[in-house]
Amino acid sequence: MPQIRLDKLLADMGVASRRELREIIRAGRVQVDGVTETRPERKLEVDTALVSLDGKALRYRRFHYYMMDKPVGVLTATEDKTQQTVLDLLPPELRRLGLFPVGRLDKDTSGLLLLTDDGDFVHRVISPKSCVKKRYYAEVEGEADEEDAAAFSRGIVLKDGTQCLPAELEPLGGGRCVVTVMEGKYHQVRRMLASRGKPVLVLRRLSIGGLSLGEELGPGGFRELGENDLCTLFNA
Repeated sequence: MPQIRLDKLLADMGVASRRELREIIRAGRVQVDGVTETRPERKLEVDTALVSLDGKALRYRRFHYYMMDKPVGVLTATEDKTQQTVLDLLPPELRRLGLFPVGRLDKDTSGLLLLTDDGDFVHRVISPKSCVKKRYYAEVEGEADEEDAAAFSRGIVLKDGTQCLPAELEPLGGGRCVVTVMEGKYHQVRRMLASRGKPVLVLRRLSIGGLSLGEELGPGGFRELGENDLCTLFNA
């Protein structure tokens, strides 16, 4: 079984920084298997050790997964010197986990964004080979029609020669439509619609795979994903 230092284990949970945790542990606030432990360097079996802080049990997870309702005007990035990023919307204990976005939503696009510290998970979600669909609601200038839908189903070629995989476009009327793609090229949905003479006015990602964004989070809201959520995401 894998072993890990007590202070690192607690840091990986986002409890506090390693420096702060050394002080917390030495102050006698941490218990391992019901016994107070004051050594930050104590090695533990992560699968079996029962760790608590101030009497509250803690659960170790190697990786973390969150969904966010990204607001318009916020960068999909881990940091920026001048602009607010999606990580700035998280509390300190989550920022300490080393989360990063899964793919990108541009600054003017809102909706479902995944955050994780699991690189393999990111690759699985964004790779076209995984066939994980990303669904968007768009409002455009003009009216998306069945000719546009047929062009999307054949695969759009952008002005710079970029070939987009076949995608789905569902016209809703009133300048509204739903677009579903299985890849995430730079500003892809906006560029695909613009190539059909339908510049995007509003763009919002509704779902990734079988995981949909409800209205309960609200702009900037987030929640942790459980095992059922991850199964739903990939089993669509």
